[in-house]
Amino acid sequence: MSTTEKEVNQNVRKGSFLEENSKSLLFIAGAVVVLIAIFFWYQNVYLKGRAEEASAKMYKAEQYVGVDSLANKAINGDSGYPGFEKIADEYNNTKSANLANLYLGGIYLRKGEYKKATEALGKYAETGSPVADPLALGMLGDAYSELKDYKQAITYYKKAADKSSNKFTSPLFLKKLGLVYENQKDFASAEEAYTKIKTQYPSSQEAAMIDEYIARASAQVK
Repeated sequence: MSTTEKEVNQNVRKGSFLEENSKSLLFIAGAVVVLIAIFFWYQNVYLKGRAEEASAKMYKAEQYVGVDSLANKAINGDSGYPGFEKIADEYNNTKSANLANLYLGGIYLRKGEYKKATEALGKYAETGSPVADPLALGMLGDAYSELKDYKQAITYYKKAADKSSNKFTSPLFLKKLGLVYENQKDFASAEEAYTKIKTQYPSSQEAAMIDEYIARASAQVK
């Protein structure tokens, strides 16, 4: 068969395919348009509506969160309003659900329920907040430290200290990092963590007595 004949046959086959499958192709194109429409509706209507509903329902749990005796109501809700657990579960993909997981992590830490704290905080998604994001990581460090999983505690304290460089969260978690290093007999790393507080955050609360921590760790470095 000549080259010209091959080209003609190929073109015939292409034309035949388009003709025979035109309805299918139109269906696919239509389906894509519908999916795009559904996506925009989901993002701009459904999620927005759910977010507003969750935010309106969560304020009562937030009132309970600072009182230890009301911790269970903050978690489980009361007869009129849902608690953080229900909001986190039923309104997932909303900012309120994300914040509810952060609240839950803090409450479980206070209650000594460290495994539950790691589960809640593990669901928290970063928001770009210079306070909330490092706080979530640091509380994970606290929970793992209490669970005696010091490797994980070190990992999360490092992340928390580095997440947002400020004199409030960074020195707090650097100090906790140093204490875990000391617990693990890694005094050189402890000294390094404490020294960062002294040099990078000299006006922080943790810096006030950090020389004692540096001296203690330094004395153990071999």
